[in-house]
Amino acid sequence: MQSRVSPFAPFEWLIAWRYLRARRSEGGVSVMTWISLIGITLAVWALIATLAVRSGFREEFVDTILGANAHVTVYSAGVRTESGYVDRTLPDYEEMAERVRAVPGVSRVAPLVRSQVMANVRGRNAGVEVFGITPENLSTVPRIAEPLEARGDFSRFGEGIAIGSGVARELGVDVGGKVKLISPDGVKTAFGTSPRTKVYEVTYIFTAGRYDIDRTRVYMPFAEAQTFFNRDGVADELEVMVDDPETVDKLDTALLAAAGDKALLWTWRDAQGGFLRALDVEDNVMFILMSILVLIAAMNIVSGLIMLVKNKGRDIGILRTMGLTEGSVLRVFFICGAFTGLIGTAVGVVLGCLFAIYIDQIFTVVNYIAGGGVWDPAIRGIYQVPAKLELNDVLSAVGLSLGLSFVVTIFPARRAARMNPVEALRYE
Repeated sequence: MQSRVSPFAPFEWLIAWRYLRARRSEGGVSVMTWISLIGITLAVWALIATLAVRSGFREEFVDTILGANAHVTVYSAGVRTESGYVDRTLPDYEEMAERVRAVPGVSRVAPLVRSQVMANVRGRNAGVEVFGITPENLSTVPRIAEPLEARGDFSRFGEGIAIGSGVARELGVDVGGKVKLISPDGVKTAFGTSPRTKVYEVTYIFTAGRYDIDRTRVYMPFAEAQTFFNRDGVADELEVMVDDPETVDKLDTALLAAAGDKALLWTWRDAQGGFLRALDVEDNVMFILMSILVLIAAMNIVSGLIMLVKNKGRDIGILRTMGLTEGSVLRVFFICGAFTGLIGTAVGVVLGCLFAIYIDQIFTVVNYIAGGGVWDPAIRGIYQVPAKLELNDVLSAVGLSLGLSFVVTIFPARRAARMNPVEALRYE
């Protein structure tokens, strides 16, 4: 008769529920149950929040790179001149650009003139990096043509220069202001090379969303940059955008074949590879640490169940003498522990998801309470705490929490099931 009782029968759930809600005076351990529940909730909350910020930070970091930088840079290995210098310019950049543009998977190719100069406004100086590019090509750079914030008229780019908001703040200049650019490689005279200076109107100010870009970058019309940097008829490099930046390495062979024998490639993964690998290592370490936190919270369930088994020893003995099997006793106490883990996980998931969704508002309050400076873009490179909820991250947190909760519950549940009813009732 007993063998025909199906596992997790209604009476097993009823007994487990009575034990969970029993007051301490009745032999229950409601305080330990609440401690276990809160511990699981906070651990799952922290795990989901960490995974969401990790995913959001990586996405934001990659998006700011790909939104304002070349996916692949094509440049020349160089030709040694009679004076002993290596000339890395591209004299045939237009033909090379056409060949590279024909490679399947390439979405855009833009010749660039690139150099570093000193920017000056009324005694205020800043080192900047100038990108010479045509207005048509600049309009296809997402983080510049459609930035987080912008001032000025993008259509007037050909009449002046576009600068990052950090450069504008450093120089104290706004749209319509004049910026003097000073290049050490200027006019060649009989007495040597003298610096070249020229004043440009600021027609557009952008905020790309990445501090190092906004703080250092200046865009100049391509033809003007050729003249200013003595690059008449040549370009420094080709800026290549591809359809799928994540698989850019697969295009290396085709791009090199199209660019020519002396061409070299530098992908965005090459430029940011060290940081991306550091992110991967940090992701793995953080997941392990947060998993340990969940395990510690789950161990509270063991403590609570052991106390529950001790307090309910008389009940277990009576139930066993009434015909309750070891399996039924095991399942009763397994339900007690698993139910705590299940409720704690569910509440933790809700809190973790809400934290990820409203993270901007939360950090605004934290920043206000702390008096500002909680998130410094000069150190972190981006302007706010990013968070991205991903289904896989939530499922990983749920699976880890429930798995640990179920596993740690088995030991005290087996201990209760193997309790000798005679020993349990000897002193009653």
